[in-house]
Amino acid sequence: MSFENKTALVTGGNSGIGFATARLLIAQGARVAITGRDQAKLDEAVAELGPNALPIRADVNDPKAIDEVMKVIGERFGKLDIVFANAGVSGATPVGGTTAEKFESIMRTNVTAVFLTVQAAVPLMGEGGAIVLNGSVMRELGRAGSAAYSASKAAISGMARVLASELVTRGIRVNTVIPGATRTPIWTRGDRAGTTLDAAEAAMTPMIPMNRLADAEEVAQAAAFLASDASSGMTAAEIVVDGGNTGAPMGAPIFRG
Repeated sequence: MSFENKTALVTGGNSGIGFATARLLIAQGARVAITGRDQAKLDEAVAELGPNALPIRADVNDPKAIDEVMKVIGERFGKLDIVFANAGVSGATPVGGTTAEKFESIMRTNVTAVFLTVQAAVPLMGEGGAIVLNGSVMRELGRAGSAAYSASKAAISGMARVLASELVTRGIRVNTVIPGATRTPIWTRGDRAGTTLDAAEAAMTPMIPMNRLADAEEVAQAAAFLASDASSGMTAAEIVVDGGNTGAPMGAPIFRG
């Protein structure tokens, strides 16, 4: 894959899957704007990504902040070829123990902000543009306590198909990468604060046929493929990177004789 002369936006690009994708795009020649809410983490990310990374501090929950991101990109890059709408949050929302505010905050970040990001980016994009949304296998696993997060990721899958239908006339493709459990900081934040990544992996891997979590770089490879000209015939498609968790669940270690 080559991204020479391409410009990209990766929301939530200062860590995890977003950072790994930004690094891959830059290594293949792209200029990449990354967003995040924590300036220190943005600075740390850019120190590793190098001069072809443009850090923009922004909270994607704020529509005005999204508009400002696009203004900065327009001034610096003049256009956008690729958008990876990656920013998202998780959190426990069990029945009987969840406030409206918490449920809605997850939906706002994971669904509304994604739509508004795409909507704001489209005027900077043209024929040959590629949009990639970040979904999750949690859309279908039915894990107790995950109602808001799972609903938000199911919404991403549905919304991607609508966006693909609307934007095909502009020559813009819309596809989705569907990660399974992945080695990222999400396992140690928010409701999971105090949990280690190793502990999370030990709990999850018996349910994954490949007996391990995915690396962020593996998901990034799929996202980059969907953003590249190598997938030029694909829109409204999905690539699942979950070690067989949803496709071959009976192959997981807990089911082996």
